[in-house]
Amino acid sequence: MTADSDQLKLPESKMALFIGFTLLALQGVGGVLAVAQQELVERRRWMTKSQFVEEWSIAQIMPGPNIVNLALMFGRRHFGLSGAWVAVAGLLIAPLTVVLLLAILFGGVSDNPMAQGALKGMGAVSAGLIIATGFKLGSTLNENPVGLRMAWLISFAAFVGVGLLRLPLAWVLFGLGSLACWLSHRALSVIAAQNPSNANANTDKAES
Repeated sequence: MTADSDQLKLPESKMALFIGFTLLALQGVGGVLAVAQQELVERRRWMTKSQFVEEWSIAQIMPGPNIVNLALMFGRRHFGLSGAWVAVAGLLIAPLTVVLLLAILFGGVSDNPMAQGALKGMGAVSAGLIIATGFKLGSTLNENPVGLRMAWLISFAAFVGVGLLRLPLAWVLFGLGSLACWLSHRALSVIAAQNPSNANANTDKAES
């Protein structure tokens, strides 16, 4: 268990879960990834960086919005099926109300040059937030079982495939994802073979 895991705090109740995801969603202007990482990892300490990266990765390959998938998984883990619904409700109710109000107000000025400029400006801010969050979460690659160099190579290959070569996302996920899963499985198998006592201890702990 790492020091970060020792400092984790769990949601005290479903109401705390609802409020947490509501505040997260209301801050997610221009991109929710940066806000989700800051709110869940840094501010509330409900997850470690490594846990966030792992669960966000799963949320990305599942159908549907990434943040909704993350909310479902997080709420389900702590409060069961009802917790999953509470987390998603907190994520959607307040933003939906805000979006409907903005749609009403924005409808009359959508062709205004100032409004168009504001939207383009928010796009630049969103890109900056995502890049900054990527660098911040990059430190978790040190803990990846495949090793830091291979983890960076896979990350770079994904960037080249999607960002530069414009390959379909499904191809990149299936190809690089399968390779990364195989490399991780092999690395973890080697670690377990070298430390059988730790593996048995983890198995006994899981069974208890």
